[in-house]
Amino acid sequence: MVKDIIHEEAFLKQPSIAAEKADIPIAQDLLDTLAAHKEKCVGMAANMIGVLKNIIVINTGTEAIAMLNPEITKTSAKRYKTEEGCLSLTGERETERFESIEVKYRDMNWNKQKQKFSGFTAQIIQHEIDHCRGILI
Repeated sequence: MVKDIIHEEAFLKQPSIAAEKADIPIAQDLLDTLAAHKEKCVGMAANMIGVLKNIIVINTGTEAIAMLNPEITKTSAKRYKTEEGCLSLTGERETERFESIEVKYRDMNWNKQKQKFSGFTAQIIQHEIDHCRGILI
């Protein structure tokens, strides 16, 4: 189900708690909401739809992926500065990101996954994991 986007910074700055298997429907709501905003949004975290759970979704350009309890386990030494926008915030802001990351998470079937990401996809994941931590760009 497509949900409304939260813009209240005080809410967005609250850290999320661990997701459970029963939270998979929240991930589906996030996927639906991401699809509804695909023209201007490439990733979302659950707090953006009012749920303080550690769940993110990203659009890789070829598919949308839901990650429950994503955790960055490795990062590249190389970092870069960039500007990012956010559906919950106005404008763009400067930030720094790792060029590549390794992430472990649970998928929509609650199976454990571990994947490496680089470039723009890694940037999206880092942005959304920051959201889960209550960190805004």
